[in-house]
Amino acid sequence: MLHKDMSEKLLFSAYKLFFSTLTSYSRLKIINLLRKGSRNVSEIQHKLKLEQTVVSHDLRRLRSCGFVSVEKKGKYRYYSLNEKTIKPLMLIIDKHMDKFCKMIVQKK
Repeated sequence: MLHKDMSEKLLFSAYKLFFSTLTSYSRLKIINLLRKGSRNVSEIQHKLKLEQTVVSHDLRRLRSCGFVSVEKKGKYRYYSLNEKTIKPLMLIIDKHMDKFCKMIVQKK
């Protein structure tokens, strides 16, 4: 939906930011892990075998774009997927991929 109060340039910059957030292999891995439940940085790091700095950098990007939220519990910060927008969006993407994309990837 085009927002009438938003210039086309600003709109497409926002699209680019949103979709480029999904083009990172490590961010996609984090998103898929968080679909299973909240995790702290070290849990994400160990589970995905990623450097701590990569995880922290990716979480900062995911958080700033609203993909994840953070909750402090004791001395740890737990990250979880945005339940209202990103989690339902990922289900829609899964359905689309099942119908169109997985067949293409399997042929390669």
